[in-house]
Amino acid sequence: IVANTAENLAYTTLELGGKSPVVVFADADLDSAANAIVAGIFAATGQSCVAGSRLLVERSIKDDFLGRLKGKAEAIVIGDPQDPATEMGPLATSRQREKIEAIVAESVASGGRLVAGGARPKDKTDGYYYAPTIIEAQDQSLACVREELFGPVLSVLAFDSEAEALTLANDTPFGLASGVFTSNLAKAHRMARGIHAGVVWVNTYRAVSPLVPFGGYGLSGLGREGGLDAIRDYTRSKSVWIRTSDDPIPDPFVMR
Repeated sequence: IVANTAENLAYTTLELGGKSPVVVFADADLDSAANAIVAGIFAATGQSCVAGSRLLVERSIKDDFLGRLKGKAEAIVIGDPQDPATEMGPLATSRQREKIEAIVAESVASGGRLVAGGARPKDKTDGYYYAPTIIEAQDQSLACVREELFGPVLSVLAFDSEAEALTLANDTPFGLASGVFTSNLAKAHRMARGIHAGVVWVNTYRAVSPLVPFGGYGLSGLGREGGLDAIRDYTRSKSVWIRTSDDPIPDPFVMR
């Protein structure tokens, strides 16, 4: 798209998805954070541009927090989207499910630990279903951590300090959305300022409004949707200079 608009310098607005980090500190409300993370990655079967697909959790609470997430992921009701009892439906295409299966398999083979899911539900054969999946990673080199899967797969890494959490959060070519969970307001402000993303949610996730700018950094796109920023993307400024003096403009080549 950018190449096709280059010849006439057409302005382009693009929203291109991401690999959004969600940082959970030990002082956070862990029940609330767990619910937000489950909603952030498994809602719409993970097929969301702002899906919180990278969980960064403080090491001292990692095991407990993973246990909470595992229980919630395995309790999700998978089924027909038209069934009122369904909490998570299928993926949109067979090709997308195959891509997810390949990356999950590669990530586990490379050292990732499968905490939950990682397969097609055995009782769901009519549709492109894939179980809510959680993978614990030792570092950010795993494919499930680096690539946007656009599916119900959560990668989990531990951190020991605020500085390390910020480094891990920004170690990506994407920068659409992010989340921070902490009871320390000063820490929340520091993280919100330091994370390279167009959206930062603090102690919540997926809150949106047409009044608020929405867009990303890096490979997550160009321009903004929503708010006054969107209006500016569709308009161009014009400079108009008006001389109000009645005195004639002097000849610039006549020395006085």
